[in-house]
Amino acid sequence: MKLRQISVFVENRTGRVAEVATLLRDGNINIRAVTLADTHDFGIVRLIVNNVDEALKILRDNKFTALDTEVVALEIPDAPGSLCRVLDLLGKENVNVEYLYGFVERSGEKAILIFRFEDADHAVKVIQANGLRILSGEELYKL
Repeated sequence: MKLRQISVFVENRTGRVAEVATLLRDGNINIRAVTLADTHDFGIVRLIVNNVDEALKILRDNKFTALDTEVVALEIPDAPGSLCRVLDLLGKENVNVEYLYGFVERSGEKAILIFRFEDADHAVKVIQANGLRILSGEELYKL
């Protein structure tokens, strides 16, 4: 089970990320998760939203370069060592993680990790074979 993430390329200047947030707000798009990675001149805003197609249309209509990429959302316990256990498992199965970010759903209960894998199909098989819970897009978009 993979889900859709939007990657938006933005110039590294004041207010540019706010423009993305404003456009999505005005389009009634709810941001479920967000991360920002920067380089010297550009940043990449990665977003999980409740309506991917509409968000892409809004961003592209406003001249942003926005891509639709597949990621995997994994639910883990919100406890010390949970991330380490998952990464150890993936490493032993030769699963390459390109990047990840996460958030806590409820403190002390569950955390959600968003993964981008080099080979998502292989990663999903490894995760499912080890009894870990992958969230569907619908589950994540509704959080």
